[in-house]
Amino acid sequence: MKARDPEEHHRAATQLELFFDLVSVIAIASITETLHHGISEGHGLGMLVNFIALFAVIWWAWMNFTWFASAFDNGDPLYILLTLVVMSGALVFAGGVSSIAESMTFSFALAGWIIMRLGMITLWLRAAYSNPDFRPTALRYAAG
Repeated sequence: MKARDPEEHHRAATQLELFFDLVSVIAIASITETLHHGISEGHGLGMLVNFIALFAVIWWAWMNFTWFASAFDNGDPLYILLTLVVMSGALVFAGGVSSIAESMTFSFALAGWIIMRLGMITLWLRAAYSNPDFRPTALRYAAG
């Protein structure tokens, strides 16, 4: 996995990156729905705190992947598989959001977060292994 050339012109997002964006939007929509229900049931302030925390988790996963995809050439089968793992984790996380809102049960969403992190850690470790010049930065992102 080689680093991208910073002088590369006209780099466009790949189909996989756009699909990742769509998955992130689905996760954010799920979180937003819980905020809406919380406000309509009179629990707006409490749900706002939950919304901010849950949104931060999805935003961090999206941002981490976006930075990775922008920094390193991608497209090999392992990269595609790991990206699908991260997306699956985001969907599992989104599926667990309603249980957080209803009963403060975090296990399903936590499982999704762990899946997302394991995929991203593996991607960053691959980048660190393949690019000695970027190793300190890649290891920092692998750590979270």
